[in-house]
Amino acid sequence: MRRTSIATVGTALVLGLLSGCSGSSGSSATVPSSTPSSTTTTRGAPSTTAAGAVDPNAPEVVAPGDIPDNQVFVTYTDAAGGFSVDVPEGWARSTAGGFVSFTDHYNSIQISSGPATAAPTIASVRATGLQDVLSDPTYAAGAVTEVQRNGGAGILATYTIGSAPNDVTGKKALLAVERYVFFHNGTSVVLTLAGAQGADNVDPWRTVTDSLTWL
Repeated sequence: MRRTSIATVGTALVLGLLSGCSGSSGSSATVPSSTPSSTTTTRGAPSTTAAGAVDPNAPEVVAPGDIPDNQVFVTYTDAAGGFSVDVPEGWARSTAGGFVSFTDHYNSIQISSGPATAAPTIASVRATGLQDVLSDPTYAAGAVTEVQRNGGAGILATYTIGSAPNDVTGKKALLAVERYVFFHNGTSVVLTLAGAQGADNVDPWRTVTDSLTWL
């Protein structure tokens, strides 16, 4: 009986290893980001273990949380920066590290400005305009294109990235981000608009970026 038991366990172990090696990732489940990962992360894509399991620290796709069609906007004015821009009324406002942010759940608008010697280009934004997010292992680059808005021409960079961990669950949401860089008379204004991936924020984001006015 003992010899039969060992053989059975050995066969099960071999079959289990073969099954694990042939598995593929397909789960989007995550665990709190504080859980150590036993995988090597590839920037911009969920990393997998040798057995094909999804990285437990990868951001999860959450309910999109579209900005309502009847959202009211109010004007935020930066007199020192020489510009104004419309933001959703009622969103929480905070200031830190030279940025002014307006947030509502996973939707956010981050605004910054500063002196600049020239208008941004696709090359300059790719080279220096995303330095604050490039080191994030959840960052995945999108397109960098020229855009035209009411306040003038600008550069748009899109990407996805994990949000800050949820205070309760510790999980990160996957965010779709649009970063706009505008220039006028020696001043650069950067608008970074983010929402949960899958959210239909095309119209409100257009309202915000079209509202940029130079004072």
